[in-house]
Amino acid sequence: MSSQPQPARRTVELNATLLERIDFNPELAVFKIRPDSGRIPDFEPGQYTTLGLPDPAAPPEKPKLIRRAYSIASSPNQKDCMEFYIVLVKEGKLTPLLWQLKSGDKIFMDDRCKGNFTMDGVPDGVELVMISTGTGLAPYISMMRTYRPTKRWPKWIIINGVRHAVDLGYKEELEAAAKEGDVVYVPMVTRDPDYPGVKGRVTSLLEDNRFEEVTGSRLDPQRCHVFLCGNPQMIVQMQEGLEKLGFKVHSKREPGNLHIEKYW
Repeated sequence: MSSQPQPARRTVELNATLLERIDFNPELAVFKIRPDSGRIPDFEPGQYTTLGLPDPAAPPEKPKLIRRAYSIASSPNQKDCMEFYIVLVKEGKLTPLLWQLKSGDKIFMDDRCKGNFTMDGVPDGVELVMISTGTGLAPYISMMRTYRPTKRWPKWIIINGVRHAVDLGYKEELEAAAKEGDVVYVPMVTRDPDYPGVKGRVTSLLEDNRFEEVTGSRLDPQRCHVFLCGNPQMIVQMQEGLEKLGFKVHSKREPGNLHIEKYW
């Protein structure tokens, strides 16, 4: 009796390698990934690309990738790898798989980078106010690493709101930058009662004179460009408050001084 030929097992393309994972805490990490081609794709600071891994639930004859978009934290001037700032979503499909990877493991990374959350259209010389929650900090790290050495903008105010102090990724890098005078780093924590720094949600910065108290600057639409990245609810509230102060949402058709990127 002859056996029936088995269908060939298909595979999905994994075109990049995880070089290193740096953990800020058990659920927050930087992933450094290098394309197997050796070529870092062109991108503008603030853009994103897609990472993916095989779906373990897919049948062998129909493999597929689970893909998610992540902002790039590294500078396009960095040519050895690309860096992504990622939080573990335990009920998610992709991040639990990412947390199983070891250095040297394969991953999919799209070589096309997209997005309009960039510094295109921001005039030289204005004050930058970059407000984020959680891993919404990632595009600001890319922007700061790329443009800060050019001295095009005299002041960078970088605000990152998190639940716990251990969730403050890139804290040491930002604190070191703040010592040089052109960066004001304001980490904000909501759930650590003994945290010695600024407490509360980032939206509280619009109350009374709190923004000026914690940053030493005013939210002036004549001399500031504000960036918002992270939790959509935060962005809605901040946008409403900033528009009352005279800020206008930026688009290619209608340039403004308020730049928005919603996560999830």
